[in-house]
Amino acid sequence: ILLTFAPVFELRWSIPIGLFSGNIEVPIIGVMQGFALPVEIVFITCVFANAMLGLIAYFFFEKIIQFFLTIKIVEKLYNHIIIRGQKQSKELIEKYGFWGLAIFIAIPLPGSGTWTGAAIGNFLGIGYKRFFLANLVGVTIAGAIVTAITLGLFTFI
Repeated sequence: ILLTFAPVFELRWSIPIGLFSGNIEVPIIGVMQGFALPVEIVFITCVFANAMLGLIAYFFFEKIIQFFLTIKIVEKLYNHIIIRGQKQSKELIEKYGFWGLAIFIAIPLPGSGTWTGAAIGNFLGIGYKRFFLANLVGVTIAGAIVTAITLGLFTFI
């Protein structure tokens, strides 16, 4: 579960670690021992942990933004760039924001997971309830893709 909370790794590494047995080479961290757990337990645990992480990260970024907005120059830049951008793209965000964010989170590549999705959700002004649902959809899809690849269901990749 701890690996699931780490930026970049998230469930993209925690699912293989949970499913495989033996030593597994993990970039940056080194060699980890696989747990050889049942696929259902690994999938549900990793998806749940990653979905909860998304909500925590969303509020974390919200607090960070609020903190930096106490600095006048940052507030001016934020209002000029972010708020103006939100207003200009309001229709697109309302139309594609949910699915766009869900698909972005679902892509199982470093930099496109829950942490980045939470930051984007904040910057786009997507409320936490809508973000949580988009994150849950994205994380579930990512978990299914990573699990399928780990189990060898996509041998052509």
